[in-house]
Amino acid sequence: MQDEPTPTELIKAVADFLRNEIAPEIKGHNAFKLRVGINALDLVTRQLALEQGSDAAEAARLKQLLGADGSLIDLNRALCEKIAKGEVDLQRPGLAEHLWQTTMDKLAVDQPNYASYKRELGNK
Repeated sequence: MQDEPTPTELIKAVADFLRNEIAPEIKGHNAFKLRVGINALDLVTRQLALEQGSDAAEAARLKQLLGADGSLIDLNRALCEKIAKGEVDLQRPGLAEHLWQTTMDKLAVDQPNYASYKRELGNK
């Protein structure tokens, strides 16, 4: 394991270099493809920064809702199965809040500039 720079710092540095040094020189369809690549690097940077905390919080909420333990994938699968079978619905205390917070955490990674996401952050 390396000390510095961290993987997040490396990815951010590459994205910034491409955005600030290369993008102004590229035109047409290649400029579009470059922006897609830069956006992907930005998304990975946010995921590395936020994933551990949001995954832990999501797992804790699921454990509370389901009264069970397991991996995040297994807990999500169990919740989906219970919803599909009609065993759990939005009347279940904590479910709506869990779904909302999970959605907000995913938007923080995927679309942090989404207008509705920003509006909801401002409403808190």
